[in-house]
Amino acid sequence: MGSTTAEPGRGSVRHAGVFVAVSIALFCIQLDFFALNLAIPGIAADFDVTVSAAQWTLSAYMLAIGCLFIVGGRLGDLLGRRPVLLAGVALFAAASVGCALSPSLGILVAARVVQGVGAALVFPVSVSVITNAFPDATRARALGAVFAIANVGTAVGPFAGGGFTDGPGWRWIFWLLAPLSAFALLLGLRYVPDSRDEAAPRQIDLPGCLAVVAGLAALTLAVERGSAWGWDHARTLTLFAVAVVCGALFVRRERTCRHPLVDFGLFRNVPFDLVTVMGAVSNMGYAVTVFLATLQLQQVRGLSALLAGTVFLAPALMVACTGPLGAWLSTRIRPTSVMALAGAVAGSGMIGLSLVWAWWLYIPVFTWCALGLGLGWTFASVATQQVIPPARAGEASGVVLTALVVLGAIALAAVASAITALTPETGPEQAYDTILRTGGGIILGASALATVISRRLVARGLVPPPRRNRRAQPNACAGCR
Repeated sequence: MGSTTAEPGRGSVRHAGVFVAVSIALFCIQLDFFALNLAIPGIAADFDVTVSAAQWTLSAYMLAIGCLFIVGGRLGDLLGRRPVLLAGVALFAAASVGCALSPSLGILVAARVVQGVGAALVFPVSVSVITNAFPDATRARALGAVFAIANVGTAVGPFAGGGFTDGPGWRWIFWLLAPLSAFALLLGLRYVPDSRDEAAPRQIDLPGCLAVVAGLAALTLAVERGSAWGWDHARTLTLFAVAVVCGALFVRRERTCRHPLVDFGLFRNVPFDLVTVMGAVSNMGYAVTVFLATLQLQQVRGLSALLAGTVFLAPALMVACTGPLGAWLSTRIRPTSVMALAGAVAGSGMIGLSLVWAWWLYIPVFTWCALGLGLGWTFASVATQQVIPPARAGEASGVVLTALVVLGAIALAAVASAITALTPETGPEQAYDTILRTGGGIILGASALATVISRRLVARGLVPPPRRNRRAQPNACAGCR
C-alpha cells in the first residue's frame, strides 16, 4: 500500500480535510436517493408523465450504481483512490446540475445515469480512502463518523424531498447537491492523498469489467422493471437469461485471468462472507421497511408528503447515530457479533411496526427498527475493513456494496409483487403488515444463524478479536491469512 505521508505538524489538518471531503460526498449520495423517493409524484406531474415512467429516475440511478460498484472499487485499488474519488465527485456534481436543468424526463434519466456512475466511483473508494489515510488506532472511529455524517443525508433526505416537492419544486434537490458536491471536490483536490494496491499490476481486466457490468445491468433492470412488465414477459426473462450467461462468463474469466477484477480468494475469508451476508440482509430489510413505511404513512394513515417526511426524521437520525455506535462497538465486540446483534434489533423492530395502531406510536417503534437496520448495513463497511487487508479495501468494499444494492433491489421487487398479490385479498394495511412480519422473521433467523456461525469461527480462531485486544499485533487477521 502506498499512501502519501503528511508533513510533520500537518497530519491532523490533512486528516480533517480528508474526513470532511469524504463525508460531504457520501452525504450528497445518501441525500440524493432518499430525497428523490418522495419527489416522484412531483416529477411525474411536472413532465406530464405517469408515475411509473417517472420511476425511471430511481431505476436508472440504481442501475448505474449496482453495475459499477465492483469496477469502481477495484479501479481505486489499481489506478489510485484519489483520482477515482475526484472523478466520481466531479461527475456527480456536474450531473446534479444537469438534473436540475433537465427539460424532459429522458434528459433527467440520462443525467441520473451519470450521477449513478459518479456515486458508484465515490462510495467504495471513499471507504478505502479513509481506511488507507487513517492509522489503525483511529480508522474505525473515522469510518464510523463518516457514515454518521453520510447517514444524516438519509435523515434529511425524506424531509427535504417532501419539503421541496410541496414547496419550490423537486429541482431544488439537485440545486442543493451541486454546490455541496463541488465543495467536496475542492477539499478532495487539496487534502486527499493518493493510495493504491502496490502489489497489483496496473492492468484492468476489461473482459471481466464488461461481463460483470452487463450481467449486473441485466439483473438490476429485470428486477427493477419485472413487476411492471410482468415476471413472465419476454423482456424480463431475456434479461434474466443475459444476467445468468454474463455471470457464468465472469466467474470463468476471473478464475483463469492472470490479473482478475475480483480475486475469488476473497470469499475464502469466512468472516468477510458473514459480514457481507448480514449487511445485505440488513439492507434488504432497510429498503423494504422504508418503502412500506412511506406507503403506510401516506396511503393508510393519510399523511402528506411533508408530514410523512417529518415522521422519518427520528428513525433516520437514529440511522445516522449507528455510524459512531458501530465504531464504538467495534472496539468491544467482534464484528460478526455486532452484525448478529443488529439483525436481532432490526427483526424485532420490523415485527413491531406491523403491530402499531397509530402513526404517532409508529415513530418510536420505527426508530428502534432503524437502529438495527442502520447498524447492520452501515457497520458492514466498517467490519469489512477489519477483516481484510487495507490494500484490498476498495475491492472488498465494491463487492459488499454491490451485494447490498443488488439484493436490496431484489427485495423491493419481491415486495412489490407481494403487495400486488396480497392487496386484493387482504387490503393494503394487512398486506404491508404481513410483509413486515415475514421480513422481520427472516432477519431474526439470519441473526440467529450468524450467531451460531460466529461462535464456531471464534472457537476455530478465524475471527479477529476486538481492536483494543490486539494492540500488540495491529495487523493480525486470522481470516485474511
